[in-house]
Amino acid sequence: MTSRAPSAPAAASPADPARERTLGGLYALAAYLLWGFLPLYFLLLVPTGPWELVAWRILFSLVFCVLLLAVTRGWQRFGVILRSPRLLGWTALAGAFIYVNWQVFILGTLSGHVIETSLGYFINPVVTVLFGVLFLRERLRVTQWVAIGLAVVAIAVIVFGYGRFPWIALSLAFSFGLYGLVKKRIGPSVDAVSGLTLETVWLIPVAVVQLLVVSSVTGLTIGTAGPGHTVLLLLVGVVTAVPLLLFASGARRVPLTVIGLLQFAAPILQFITGAWLLGETMTPERWFGFGLVWLALIVLSADSVIHARRLRGVSDVAAFT
Repeated sequence: MTSRAPSAPAAASPADPARERTLGGLYALAAYLLWGFLPLYFLLLVPTGPWELVAWRILFSLVFCVLLLAVTRGWQRFGVILRSPRLLGWTALAGAFIYVNWQVFILGTLSGHVIETSLGYFINPVVTVLFGVLFLRERLRVTQWVAIGLAVVAIAVIVFGYGRFPWIALSLAFSFGLYGLVKKRIGPSVDAVSGLTLETVWLIPVAVVQLLVVSSVTGLTIGTAGPGHTVLLLLVGVVTAVPLLLFASGARRVPLTVIGLLQFAAPILQFITGAWLLGETMTPERWFGFGLVWLALIVLSADSVIHARRLRGVSDVAAFT
């Protein structure tokens, strides 16, 4: 008879899940913090206009992703996706939605509507829940319907307060919601780096056309506004890709409820940037509308946490029995 010594990895394994959850939370929080400060970064790139800026964002993101694929040796995974027409189609659709999101966000930021961009990302969780009903045939709980109702009333109040339709906020909310829906359809079949690489590949013709138009109308600004501006513009691909990769790393390690609560960090920072740092106007009607949106998010977040705890309780009882 032989004796068997306990292995070290087995002894260390109980601490691993907690460590992974902590790392995942930090990764996701870092992603949302970076997204929250994006308006300030893009404002540093003036006099580069929104159309030129998005074009460079696409091209430099592609360069950065290709370098990442080379460093991480991800070409095999990338090749598998290239051989799947279904996945290629989904990445093209994702690219279209993320293009709309990038272009509208930068248009809003550079035209003095940072507060409205923050509203779009505040509304996004409610839009995501609504898409679950429309496209995934999910059934909503009463509190989720209440949150959607509050968001609809908030949009009506904000339309009255703005005196115009908040197209920037709604375009951002719906484009990113649709982008998330496509990502959910793709699932784990496409990793973060390969996905972003293909999304930007599909957008190359758009970027080239925009650069040609800007060049013929106003002239390109890259290399004309000093070395510091040029460096910041060249880094726009890194600034775009890093938060997406951090988010992907975090989402794999923590529950969806944690991601849902952390995602409010970005629009909160954007709202602070617009209202306090940039001095954008907040009328009483806008405060009331934003208050309704925040109330909807509180209802949605509380429902998500309570539902997750109930599910854990049911699973614990099932395991015990």
